[in-house]
Amino acid sequence: MKRYRNGEIWDFEHEMPVSPDGSEVILGLDGGTTSTVCVCMPFFPLSDRPLPDPVPVLARAVAGCSNHNSVGETAARETLEQVMADALSKSGSNRSAVRAVCLAVSGVNHPTDQQRILNWLRDIFPSYVQLYVQNDAVAALASGTMGKLHGCVLIAGTGTIAYGYTEDGKEARAAGAGPILGDWGSGYGIAAQALTAVVRAHDGRDELIGWTYADPSWARIAALVPVVVSCAEAGDEVANNILLESVQELALSVKAVVQRLDLCGEDGKGSFPLVMVGGVLEANKKWDIGKEVVNYISKDYPGTLPIRPKVEPAVGAALLAWNFFMKDVHKKA
Repeated sequence: MKRYRNGEIWDFEHEMPVSPDGSEVILGLDGGTTSTVCVCMPFFPLSDRPLPDPVPVLARAVAGCSNHNSVGETAARETLEQVMADALSKSGSNRSAVRAVCLAVSGVNHPTDQQRILNWLRDIFPSYVQLYVQNDAVAALASGTMGKLHGCVLIAGTGTIAYGYTEDGKEARAAGAGPILGDWGSGYGIAAQALTAVVRAHDGRDELIGWTYADPSWARIAALVPVVVSCAEAGDEVANNILLESVQELALSVKAVVQRLDLCGEDGKGSFPLVMVGGVLEANKKWDIGKEVVNYISKDYPGTLPIRPKVEPAVGAALLAWNFFMKDVHKKA
């Protein structure tokens, strides 16, 4: 374990005594394009009893983007390390108290991505800490199923992805290719289409072009979604059509996952949990994108069970860390 992996980030541990009662913790991290959240949760003793509800959170820390495709690998690692250190410091713990860590980060799309981050994490934490790396969609699913990997999650925030798991461990994904390759239905996709429509309608809007390229970051553009929704609610036909197309794209991504994993059985009438996460899917006064997506999916899959998580994805990541840890213990037993 390297004490000074990133400057003086872990200096607080010099003055942080080891807990006299031997309290141990778990770290769960949800890293996205817009922000990164890390929670510190108490480590629950090995038992067959269900976890407490609500799940206790000792500390929570927030930082900026940790998607290496957006900000680069060096900046992403600095953000991840800083937010983990902040969460431990706030909880009054240090790395010696950590039993398991689950990093659920956007941009982790291949086993090589996972292994690269695992190698880096191994330099930060003691050798006995169990480390797990997943795509952020997995933590979002776990936030709605309390750590159980079964069903489908639809994330629609700055970016979008549909991710599914079966009880026997099969997985599938759709969308999630990022803005450059067409993140249709995402906050960025909706806002970019709206900006394009404005430019087409009013060719020569230099102030809009200047505003867009002054800082074309994904999150900044995606923040315009509420404006598009307001325009649609006010009767703007172009804005309404953009949202309708987005609903179809989001629904199609979920349906693709359901079909690949046969989540509804051969007759298509079985039920499955659909966890819905992200600002685009939050209810609005009149134009409720999330509700319209569910309606569209339910036409073909009436067993769709929409879930709005009671806990945030970072807590889902912590629950995953605990469940993965339990499975590893049982395998060794």
